[in-house]
Amino acid sequence: MEAAVGVTDMHKNRLEAFSDGVLAIVITVMLLEMKVPSGPSLGDLRPVLPLFLSYVLSFVYVGIYWNNHHHMMHVASAVDGAVLWANLHLLFWLSLLPFVTGWMGENHFAAVPTALYGGVLLCAAVAYSILARALVAAAGADSRLARALGRDRKGNLSIVMYLVGIPLAFAAQWVAQLVYLAVALMWLIPDRRMARIVGEHRD
Repeated sequence: MEAAVGVTDMHKNRLEAFSDGVLAIVITVMLLEMKVPSGPSLGDLRPVLPLFLSYVLSFVYVGIYWNNHHHMMHVASAVDGAVLWANLHLLFWLSLLPFVTGWMGENHFAAVPTALYGGVLLCAAVAYSILARALVAAAGADSRLARALGRDRKGNLSIVMYLVGIPLAFAAQWVAQLVYLAVALMWLIPDRRMARIVGEHRD
């Protein structure tokens, strides 16, 4: 049993380290997408403002995923092949954030880039849900993680909001952006249930 626990911890540590590295690269690439203005005045910053705003939103999203991924892996008790592939699936969609962030910012939040941005967020949310279910399947239905996730109402609501926001991009881009922002703000509120389970696990 001790050997099995040790192997599981090793897998978790490698998975978290790899995920942290990918997310750090995602943030770095997004930052490099912003071009430095050639002029010295504050007015010269105006052309890069849309790209900066899209960067801020994406940075918040990456931070949310990093934070929740860390908590979920901290509580998880088992990692198997399905979890590894589910984690790669999540990282694939998050790795597309620099592209859609840059495209949306460069085109001043036009309809198609805004819709595609929401599509990537939707796929990342679905991938995160798949990862959570894979971890629960590996740990068992009565595990700490299963109790912490519960019915995952917040995750399901996020997916519904993305499905609403994507078509809205073709009618009112700023309304779609407000939907994406609302999802981010919803996740910035700490999940007391997960925090309680993490606290119990540390104890």
